[in-house]
Parts: sequence; structure tokens; C-alpha cells
Amino acid sequence: MKIQGRMFIWLSFFLLIMAIVYGVWSKEPAGTTALFLAFGLSIMIGFYLGFTARRVDAGAQDDKEADVADDAGELGFFSPHSWQPLALGIGGALAFLGVAVGWWLLYFSAPIILVGLFGWVFEYYHGENRTQ
Repeated sequence: MKIQGRMFIWLSFFLLIMAIVYGVWSKEPAGTTALFLAFGLSIMIGFYLGFTARRVDAGAQDDKEADVADDAGELGFFSPHSWQPLALGIGGALAFLGVAVGWWLLYFSAPIILVGLFGWVFEYYHGENRTQ
């Protein structure tokens, strides 16, 4: 994780320099703001990865002599049968459609998003999957 953190920190410095150069040269506020926001996002991710790398064991990506097989293994548990992402996708599509059509559509999309979000978070706390 240290390598990824350093990469994001260097990317943030590059984005900061480019945002300043772009802002001075073009005097265009939208692109300059987008570059400064990208700088902020990159520095947050870089500091998070650096902060986390100090508290976890070093991975194979941090060892210059590691092989690809050293990083093999289980990555985590991923739900193979969840319908909740579909509800979130439909609710998100309706919400973004509400920006184009009318804000009233958010009244219909917000409950779909909330049902999908709560269903996804608490999916393994009820029903047949309670013990997983």
C-alpha cells in the first residue's frame, strides 16, 4: 500500500501544478476548479493509503523481490446473488434523470435508493443468509 500512497501523492502534486498553470493561462474557472478538486481527491486517497499502510502488514506489492504468486489468496467475500445493486442502479438512474426532466422525479427515486442501500447494508442480517 505504500507504493499506491506515494503514487497518489505524486499525482496530487502534478495536479496542483497543472491546476495553477491552467488557471493562470486559460482564466477559465470550470476547468481550474475541476483540477483543484482532482488534486484534493488525489491527496485524500494518497494520505489514506499511506496512513493505512503503516497499520497493516506489508503486502507483496511493497516488496521489490516478490513474485506474482506471493499476492495470491482470498481477497474477501463478495455476495454472488444480491439484487440490491439493481435497486440502487434504478434509483440512481431515476435520480440523474430527475436532473434532466425535473426535480420532482427525486421524490420517486429517493425511496428506491434508500431501500436498495439499506437492503445491501443489512443483507446478511436477516433471512436465509443470517449465518454467513
